[in-house]
Amino acid sequence: MLQRGSGLLMHLSSLPSEFGIGDFGRSAYDFAKLLSDGGQRYWQMLPLNPTDGVYFESPYSSPAAFALNPLFISPIDFFEKGWLTKGDLGKKKIFPKDRVDFPKVRALKEILNRKAYESFRKEDHVKDGYEQFCMREDFWLDDYAMFMVLKEIFSGLRWDQWPLEMKERDPLALKGVKTKYHERIQFHKFLQFCAYEQWHGLREYCRGLKIKLIGDIPIYVNEDSADVWANPSFFKLDEKMRPRFVAGVPPDYFSTTGQLWGNPVYDWQRLKQDDYRWWMNRLRRQFELFDIVRIDHFRGFQAYWEIPATEKTAVIGQWTDGPQDNFFTKVCDEFKGLPLIGEDLGIITEDVTRLMERFEIPGMKVLQFAFGGDLKTHPYIPENYRENCVVYTGTHDNNTTRGWFVQDASPKDKQNLKEYLHKEPQEGTIAGDFIGLALRSKAVLSIIPFQDVLNLGEEARMNTPGTITGNWMWRYYPSDGDAKKVKLLNSLTKEAGRN
Repeated sequence: MLQRGSGLLMHLSSLPSEFGIGDFGRSAYDFAKLLSDGGQRYWQMLPLNPTDGVYFESPYSSPAAFALNPLFISPIDFFEKGWLTKGDLGKKKIFPKDRVDFPKVRALKEILNRKAYESFRKEDHVKDGYEQFCMREDFWLDDYAMFMVLKEIFSGLRWDQWPLEMKERDPLALKGVKTKYHERIQFHKFLQFCAYEQWHGLREYCRGLKIKLIGDIPIYVNEDSADVWANPSFFKLDEKMRPRFVAGVPPDYFSTTGQLWGNPVYDWQRLKQDDYRWWMNRLRRQFELFDIVRIDHFRGFQAYWEIPATEKTAVIGQWTDGPQDNFFTKVCDEFKGLPLIGEDLGIITEDVTRLMERFEIPGMKVLQFAFGGDLKTHPYIPENYRENCVVYTGTHDNNTTRGWFVQDASPKDKQNLKEYLHKEPQEGTIAGDFIGLALRSKAVLSIIPFQDVLNLGEEARMNTPGTITGNWMWRYYPSDGDAKKVKLLNSLTKEAGRN
């Protein structure tokens, strides 16, 4: 599914906007044009699902695996439809230019979105598309909208703490909520309709520029989500609807206690009995939104670390078989080809590699990880790549390349860099060096975080794993020198035969 090319990693929230966060509006179109001008054919984003302040706005910990983030809806589009006035838009607050202030953004968007919905309700002639959308997406949309309203009614309580009839989805009780809170339910459906329509317009524009969009989904879903509430039998839960086991990774050289993520693990036997219907719907939804999808923690399909929910660390657990070949055979039956990228970073066993090779799923190489070991044998050194892989200078979990060189690179890294580059590595040029290495490599696809194109430092880092505050906030603020950097990127891309 991949053709030799290159692209940029840039999350939508980081785009410029007068409303405090990037959205599906003008700045996204401008960025797509910038990609095209830079000779790039791919735009990779982080998950577009709703985020929650309770989970520190992480797009990898969403209350809904199928929904789009209402914060990404462009108020300008509402204005152009006549659903908002200039006076409404004039009420916007002053936002930081280089950071997303999520509470302030959410407060403003809530006001504007509800005002737009009230205007929409009065226009019967525009509702055909909305009703068709609701019917087409009813396999997830009804549960999502009901979940969001119940979260509001119960002041944000986790769903397993709701009254029994709501927790266990008593049909009569849910019917009563649907009747009593009809308009509140319709409001959440309206936001998903608008988000999809705006996204669809952006995707069509990207297609016109011959830019393919790469999405991103975490393998696991949040415990407190519409997905687990609506499908509890697909997860290993106890009689109180609490996880019996949770996900994570065992101790390794990164952590003596491992990583305890806390997501409920799948009951893969139950999913198999249902012909993997929930997962097929999830992938189908993603393939409607994106051309290619990266799956985070891909190794969980081969085997996953299952930790008893009573444990405080990830030390005690066991490896449990995932769905393996059976699952991907079903995926191949459902979809044309496998437009997937598997996140296979960290310690990966041979059986995971064989699974990816069997279904020709490309894995990932990260240049920031390449220089800490033996230059001849390290799997992330470009000479050791297979063609069917995707090379990154860094990912959303890494520092920027300039920030990595200053803050994180070890003396061994810098010595190996000097030997490999045949010159003394420098802070001001290391990002450009890495971009050149990635573009010239044999990897079928090269993805560059936009921060590295701009040669930004640690202040532009998107996420620091193991921390819970200060992440996912970086925003791009255009400057006069950007056009020159994009022109240089275009030149490098042509030289590498990737345009």
